Amino acid sequence: MTINPASILWIYIVLLLAGGLVGFLKAGSKASIITSSIFSVLLALCALGKLGPAYVADIILAVLLLVFGMRFSKKRKFMPGGMLLVMTALALAAHFLL
Repeated sequence: MTINPASILWIYIVLLLAGGLVGFLKAGSKASIITSSIFSVLLALCALGKLGPAYVADIILAVLLLVFGMRFSKKRKFMPGGMLLVMTALALAAHFLL
């Protein structure tokens, strides 16, 4: 089985949506489900090759990395900001290296 950049994005999209859903169900955060849905759709379009060149996904992941980094630095809690920061960093690195 070969892992390609699109596969990395699809795995990340599923995890991002799951995180948004958990945030909505546990804390009633509408912002969480809305933003995770928006970014998931953008990344899905990238994975399908419908949203410009491949580096657009890298830019979106970098923006998410900054957002989750700021959230983690404010709250100093691993869940959810720290976990999403690590997940996003791994997805960005894997997507960039493949």
